[in-house]
Amino acid sequence: MGAKAGKLRNHIPRKRFGQHFLTDAQIVDGIVRAVAPKPGQRMVEIGPGLGALTQPLVERLGHLIVIELDRDLASRLRSRSDLTVIESDVLKVDFAQVAQMPPTSTAGASDDATGRAGLRMVGNLPYNISTPILFHLFDFAEIITDQHFMLQKEVVDRMVARPATSAYGRLSVMLQWRYAMQNILAVPPESFDPPPRVDSAVVRMVPRLDLVPLDALKLGEIVKAAFAQRRKLLRHTLGKWLADHGFAGTFDLQRRAEEVTVAEYVALAQVA
Repeated sequence: MGAKAGKLRNHIPRKRFGQHFLTDAQIVDGIVRAVAPKPGQRMVEIGPGLGALTQPLVERLGHLIVIELDRDLASRLRSRSDLTVIESDVLKVDFAQVAQMPPTSTAGASDDATGRAGLRMVGNLPYNISTPILFHLFDFAEIITDQHFMLQKEVVDRMVARPATSAYGRLSVMLQWRYAMQNILAVPPESFDPPPRVDSAVVRMVPRLDLVPLDALKLGEIVKAAFAQRRKLLRHTLGKWLADHGFAGTFDLQRRAEEVTVAEYVALAQVA
């Protein structure tokens, strides 16, 4: 990565930004192969850090948009002509505006492996705000082709969890309604500098083309009520919410929240 990378490596990780820099070349290669970037595709990297992923991605893309909150890192990255740097908290970024940014190239920009055009998202997300980032991006899913994120393994386990398991919860239901997801790569702590105290994983998220239309806020309220006290039967939790909202239909409340499938929660949100 040359002299520019050497300068970046002198950067001291900052706890307040949740910085853990990926340094394992094999893991980087595994992520890049999973993402399979192609020239001209509109890709956004969240938290490029020291550029471990940035460099191999931009070599294949030709140009990359990066979002970096750390002003020192952003300043150094800005010196590169093959990067567009957005210095900002990702939670404040309007990705609809990012999608409207003039393309730097038209070659290969029409679509990706899914056959759809749109933003491709990638990044090693700060673990302290990973869930808020996922829900922020939720609102832009219609203009996103896919997402490949490094997250705490526990979070990824919850995202892809099946019903009737301890990991299955609100995050599982909300994200599985909106995305098809897959845990594609395990990442041990020693792959980072400094190493985090937890295992990590890479998840692939593809917005569903067969999305069932509904009020996402209502689904969120139903799921929140259901899992508020997950050890109790739903008649003690979700039952009260349904009664308060005048629900006159039928729904089996003699179960716990984790026993209800995503499809059942979605169907309830359509009629509640």
